[in-house]
Amino acid sequence: CDVFWIIDVKSVIKLGVCRPPGNEKSSFYYGTFPTGFSWGAGSSAYQTEGAWNIDGKGMSIWDAFARKKGKIFSNDTGDSSCEGYYKYKDDISLMKDMKLNHYRFSISWPRILPSGLKNEHINEKGIKYYDDLINMLLENKITPIVTLYHWDLPQLLQEKYGGWQNGSMVNHFNDFANLCFERFGNRVKYWITFNNPWSIAVEGYETGEHAPGLKLKGTGAYKAAHHIIKAHAKVWHTYDMQWRSKQKGLVGISLTADWGEPVDITNQRDIEAAERYIQFYMGWFATPIFNGDYPQVMKDYVGTKSGQQGLGASRLPVFSPQEKSYIKGTCDFLGLGHFTTRYVTMKNYPSGLGDSYFSDRDLAELVDPQWPDPGSEWLYSVPWGFRRLLNFVKTQYGNPMIYVTENGVSEKMQCTDLCDDWRMKYFKDYINEMLKALKDGVNVKGYTAWSLLDNFEWDEGFSERFGLYYVDFRSKNKPRYPKASVQFYKRIISSNGFPNQREVESWKRKAVETCSSSNQLLAADPLIGHMEMVTEIVVPTVCTLCILLSAVFLMFLLRGRL
Repeated sequence: CDVFWIIDVKSVIKLGVCRPPGNEKSSFYYGTFPTGFSWGAGSSAYQTEGAWNIDGKGMSIWDAFARKKGKIFSNDTGDSSCEGYYKYKDDISLMKDMKLNHYRFSISWPRILPSGLKNEHINEKGIKYYDDLINMLLENKITPIVTLYHWDLPQLLQEKYGGWQNGSMVNHFNDFANLCFERFGNRVKYWITFNNPWSIAVEGYETGEHAPGLKLKGTGAYKAAHHIIKAHAKVWHTYDMQWRSKQKGLVGISLTADWGEPVDITNQRDIEAAERYIQFYMGWFATPIFNGDYPQVMKDYVGTKSGQQGLGASRLPVFSPQEKSYIKGTCDFLGLGHFTTRYVTMKNYPSGLGDSYFSDRDLAELVDPQWPDPGSEWLYSVPWGFRRLLNFVKTQYGNPMIYVTENGVSEKMQCTDLCDDWRMKYFKDYINEMLKALKDGVNVKGYTAWSLLDNFEWDEGFSERFGLYYVDFRSKNKPRYPKASVQFYKRIISSNGFPNQREVESWKRKAVETCSSSNQLLAADPLIGHMEMVTEIVVPTVCTLCILLSAVFLMFLLRGRL
């Protein structure tokens, strides 16, 4: 018997369960990726740009949400964040040094349409910012992969229409996307409509943890998702009819999903619960886009629960026959975000407890406390789940072209270790599982490390750091410092994989040499805050400063007692 922890939304309790030994761990595979495999890193507008009210930008729902006390850890906001609006040239230099093939970023809807509406005002200064960014990427032979919606809805559309609760958003989003195709499509060939619509729907309209912070339990998430799926399809058709023949680009969507593994692989109810977990997560969006309608298990479970609650119709909206055929096939490539895995078991939620997306699934999520968890409370390192998820996509959706659009790990430490050995191990193991999946026949074309920089991590503010580069948020200039994982990832890119054991084993050692050998910790010395970052700089230590300040405080405390 093993001990697992049950995850119930954000609470964790221990549970003893018996699980037959599985084949979770397989040996490391040495080999390389196909020629032309694309390596990149990612970001999003609100998390990195800052300049929240500069040059005519309108307010987004995250600008408004972050201003509500208690919504964000330490009441942080993305007002300045990484100052990416001003420092994009420096950041492209970092990308060039890493030899990235692509950079995934998002366009801020309110930066180019302050009111959200195309017929009211187009902000040419916002257009120019993205023009300059795209042009410089191309000059440096870095392919732009552009996300149209990474959660920063114009606040005026939330106030006027109720955001994604309103079907009118389908046309408003299409107008915004069409403007982006018109202005940038001659240079951008990879478009992502939505990033992680699961989070937009569930955390924005069910739990209220994310902007706009609504708690419309049992209905809000389903309604938002319904409109998002229709908006995605409309944008795909707009591109297909108006732009594809001349611009020759591709339009996809980025879906984030954890892998769900049955607690007991011999128990049919656990097997079905794990399948349900994936269908309520990824299948919710992928199945309509690939097959034309919601997963049958979602329709069955939400419909049954709705009936038990005395409702005349299912809380899960219904696509008309025309909508099903319109939505089906609207995906040139699938963007896949993946970070972690859960064990899943059957758990009945009586309908009398109230309706919610989570209780609709009739399952419990568990984690193994032996899984490494260096940062975010939800993120455990479980590399084998990545290969299983990739193979699931292959078999479930007809082996579509996949670009991994987000994969990475955070740390949650006040004094951040520049020699991020856990991140190097995470990248090594997860990328290797992706290589195995490719050998399985999965059609993976590219990989995007999340994220290029430490940035504003939504409701966690700046307390969690996913970046390859450390950002000193206390300094006005927001200097960037390379973590050891920069050099490690750079070697994976230059080798296009893992050529042999001897060479791969030397990478971590060489990467650590770029850190301070005496204490291997990053400095945030205020005296160097104004200086430009130099790649592979050997930096002193912020924790030294922490220790000195603690010692001074202790000295004064002792003097006071004497």
